Amino acid sequence: MDRKNIAGMSIKGGRKDNFYFCLLEYYSDSDRWFLRSLLQVKDEEDMHGDEAIREWIETYNIKQMMVDFPLTYPPCFSCQLDCPGSTKCPVDAVHHSRNKIAELLSEDEQKMKLNPKNYEFERNKDDEFDYQKDVLARSSDQHLLSRPFKRRLKRGVNPYWNRPLDMWVWMNYYDALLDLFNLSFDSFGNTSLIIMSRFSYLKRHFPKSLQMMEGHVFLVLIELMRAKYIKKSDLMGLGDMEGASTARLNIIKAIEEKLKLFIYAHDLEILSRTPRAFESFLLAMAGICFHSKSIKLVPQWAGEGGEKFVVPIFNS
Repeated sequence: MDRKNIAGMSIKGGRKDNFYFCLLEYYSDSDRWFLRSLLQVKDEEDMHGDEAIREWIETYNIKQMMVDFPLTYPPCFSCQLDCPGSTKCPVDAVHHSRNKIAELLSEDEQKMKLNPKNYEFERNKDDEFDYQKDVLARSSDQHLLSRPFKRRLKRGVNPYWNRPLDMWVWMNYYDALLDLFNLSFDSFGNTSLIIMSRFSYLKRHFPKSLQMMEGHVFLVLIELMRAKYIKKSDLMGLGDMEGASTARLNIIKAIEEKLKLFIYAHDLEILSRTPRAFESFLLAMAGICFHSKSIKLVPQWAGEGGEKFVVPIFNS
């Protein structure tokens, strides 16, 4: 019987935050994925939480794991050049990102000069609030550029803070992330020094054979919505203190049905009431798409970070 597995672990959070380790296993005889284990990573009396993660990876013979933590660093971290300053950075990856920004802003400027009245009409229409508006109808880099995205582009990229991958995510998801979750994407935007140090420590103890991929929970949710697995109202419900648990349950059940996934009732309860467990579960969902090679192709200019970054494509 052919078995394969994928683990998901959301490790972004506060210093005292407990992580959840979500293990999915595939059984070819039934053509179905099972949620094999949902384990809380916390310090027990007989084992430190960090040691538990390493033991689970070895015990379950895990070869691939999805995390929501940057696996690569901005260009400045490994740069040995005499720095001319961030605005004159000669590194190819940074130079390409800046050229892309200049190109997008130039095209938008030309569009405005070519037909200013029509541009203003489209701009006002784009600014109107409409709950029914399909925020996934076009990527952020398609004209007309939104006002928020233009402001983001004018701020540029910081080689000591942003990876080239950030630019690719902005081009494809900036407006959707802002509209649905009121956030932007910055690789190290909510990554504290203590979490970076802990993850660096963890990696040194993982088996050399373990393949690690990076994902993003909100991008997984956007792609679930694009494939019509879930509704916009489900995503809106995640931000409601009272209704978040119900929204998570609706999303999990939709995934369970569409992906032939089996989840025990006990694990379903934990996933619906515990945001951190839910996030690890979504990362594991991205891992399923990685197994089936149903993922977005990140361009070469996005650098090494793009090679490890997984954005799933769910069949609609």
